[in-house]
Amino acid sequence: MSDVAIDLIIIGAGPAGMSAALEARAHGLSVAVLDEQASPGGQIYRQVLQADARSRAVLGADYSAGAKLAADFSQCGARYLPNAAIWQVTPQREVHYLVEGRARILQGRHLLIATGAFERPMPMPGWALPGVMTAGAGQILLKSAAMVPAGPVVLAGCGPLLYLLAVQYLRAGVAVEALVDTSQGRDLLKAWRTIPGAMRGWRDLLKGAGLLVELKRAGIRHFRGAGNLRIEGNDRANALSFVSGGQHHRVSAELILLHQGVVPHTQISRSLRLEHDWSESQLCWVPRRNGVGETSAAGIYIAGDGGAIGGAQVAQLEGRLVAATIAGQRNRTRLIQKALGRARAARPLIDALYRPPAQSCVPADDVMVCRCEEVSAGDIRRYVDLGCLGPNQTKAFGRCGMGPCQGRQCGLSVTQIIAAHRHVPPAEVGYYRIRPPLKPITLAQLAGESHSLEELS
Repeated sequence: MSDVAIDLIIIGAGPAGMSAALEARAHGLSVAVLDEQASPGGQIYRQVLQADARSRAVLGADYSAGAKLAADFSQCGARYLPNAAIWQVTPQREVHYLVEGRARILQGRHLLIATGAFERPMPMPGWALPGVMTAGAGQILLKSAAMVPAGPVVLAGCGPLLYLLAVQYLRAGVAVEALVDTSQGRDLLKAWRTIPGAMRGWRDLLKGAGLLVELKRAGIRHFRGAGNLRIEGNDRANALSFVSGGQHHRVSAELILLHQGVVPHTQISRSLRLEHDWSESQLCWVPRRNGVGETSAAGIYIAGDGGAIGGAQVAQLEGRLVAATIAGQRNRTRLIQKALGRARAARPLIDALYRPPAQSCVPADDVMVCRCEEVSAGDIRRYVDLGCLGPNQTKAFGRCGMGPCQGRQCGLSVTQIIAAHRHVPPAEVGYYRIRPPLKPITLAQLAGESHSLEELS
């Protein structure tokens, strides 16, 4: 470990990272925050400090509320390093990053990973066609550049983000041709045990209900319980076909946005060989953490959606909890933990209501799963028949997971396809073995790497 170490290094300047920095600085800790974006906010508050009144009206009150958090963070005295690409993190809490083409290293006494989430892969026939995007990508364009679709759009899948984006598009004057909802009525019946506890989080539930009411008032066609989704088109998407209510439907559109929830971004935690568990409620891998966010490696913490999907309020509280714990503020820690209990109350109900259907997780043989290397679900099943036991072996069998996304867009699908075909739990199958570099780095940059003493002075 370097002689010069900062008390707390935070990777990610979203709700969890900014809140942790504020809390840590309030207790006198030295803090450095590294983030890939050019300004603080993360995905949920992307470009919030630059948003004008029109954008804030379109994006809503929850988005605008992030402006104060970002402004407070900017003034808290933390060393903020934007446009920083993390290419390696070590168990000794060394963070290797690139900024302005230079390779630098920061050494921390404690490390908080607050990298948030990315969208769950939703492989289906035609999803690789031009004209198909994720809802998250559509929202990024809306937040970062006020870009909206020129023509009618179809939104398909389920989950709060899908409904939120549909409402935001309506406010921006975009024609929403249809909302094709894959959530099933039986999901609510399965979730009935979670309803009493979820009422502690009634404000979150009320917000979701408000979005659905706004869509209904606007007269948006809302197909429920949709299945057998297929995107039609030759050179580009031109329609979405599906079954709903026992009938086949076809909705024409040249832009189709897909969304089936978000999952923790675990590339860094995987590269560190931290312990992970399969979450049956969220159908994804989650890093193993104790009650204050510390992982299986001492001094390394995870807060926010990168640990388990909980939303912005939970992320902020978890970030503060980690910082208060590191600062030794036991009374403060207990207060935050109580607030976290209330903020997490609605999550079991939300997870049950918007559980991805089996078709979205384990697609048919002809569906491409790894778009980087053009590997289909049928290919993966054939690998299993030849003796492939897990995702790491699919790389040797057919390069699945070796493309530019490094498995981010196919990893969960590969795990679940193999598990279903082997008739074993996903936890037994495992996930890709992630290795550095997490982001591309040249040999020249690596040769010139040095400790960031100037940022620590």
